[in-house]
Order: sequence, then C-alpha cells, then structure tokens
Amino acid sequence: MDKSMVKGLVVGGLSAVLLGAGAVSGYKTMATPRNADVIAVKEVKETVVTPKERCEEVAVRHQAPVQDEHRVAGSLIGGIAGGLIGNQVGGGNGKKLATVAGVAAGGYAGNQVQKNMQERDAVVRTERRCHTVNEKSQKVVGYDVTYRLAGKEDVVRTSFRPGATLPVKNGHVVTAPEAAPGS
Repeated sequence: MDKSMVKGLVVGGLSAVLLGAGAVSGYKTMATPRNADVIAVKEVKETVVTPKERCEEVAVRHQAPVQDEHRVAGSLIGGIAGGLIGNQVGGGNGKKLATVAGVAAGGYAGNQVQKNMQERDAVVRTERRCHTVNEKSQKVVGYDVTYRLAGKEDVVRTSFRPGATLPVKNGHVVTAPEAAPGS
C-alpha cells in the first residue's frame, strides 16, 4: 500500500469516528425531552398574621364635677326645713328641744340627699377607644407540581404556577420562572 492510501484511510477513519460521535450526541440531544407534562398543581399556602388597630367611638359616663364638696347647701336647707318642722311640735322647752332635733335630723338628711344627687350627676362624653386585633390571611408561597418526565412521575415545588408543561434543562425540571429577555 502506498503512503497516500494509508493517509486516506486514517483520515477517512477519523472522519467516520468524529461523524459517528457527532451523530450519537445529536441523537441524545434530540431524544432528551424539553418539557415535562404537568399532571397536578396544588397551591402551598402560609398563614400571615397582620396586627391592625381598630378604633370605635364609645359613650363614656363620667362623674360630673362637684361644686359643693362638703355638701353645705344640702345640710343648711335640710337643717332649716327640719327646724321649721320641729318648731311645730310641742310647746315651751319641748318646742325648743324639738326644733334643735329637727335642725340636726334635717341637716343630716339634707346632706345625704345632696350626696345621692351628686353621685348620680354624670356627664356623658364620646371617646375614641382603640385596640389591636390580629387579622389572619392566607398567602400563596409556592406550588407543589406533580409531573411526568420520561414515563416517571415526580413532585417538585415551584415558585410559579406552571402551565400544561414544565421546561426541562439537562434532564432536570426547571423550578424557577425563566427570566424575561433583557432583564
């Protein structure tokens, strides 16, 4: 055999090996699925507690300010009335004694009547009352996706709601959304 024929056989053999390897790798690339079929999607939720202030207008009853703290007016009026009534009873020293007793009893009674009136004397004001309440809500934090790839079923959690298929790269399902071009 001549040298050029041997060279041709070597070059041809190498070319055949390279072309065969390229064909096998091209076939694997074509045979690798690009998408997995989505079978089911279930939302994964988390409970979120948010404190909020809730206010309302409330009618509040307050003790009215007391003008006569020692209830002098009630004691005086009661004493005068008691003295007048006591003076109507008896005669002589009995009349004097009845008048004094009437003044004492009337003064005490007038004092107590004024005390009761002051305690019931109230002012109603509208006041704003606030308190904190916790509001609960549900927040979707991901999706549990059941998919079929190459005849096998599996479950993966994604951060996005998938469509009918999930993208596959290098034989693995992609679980994050693809970035938009230019971002």
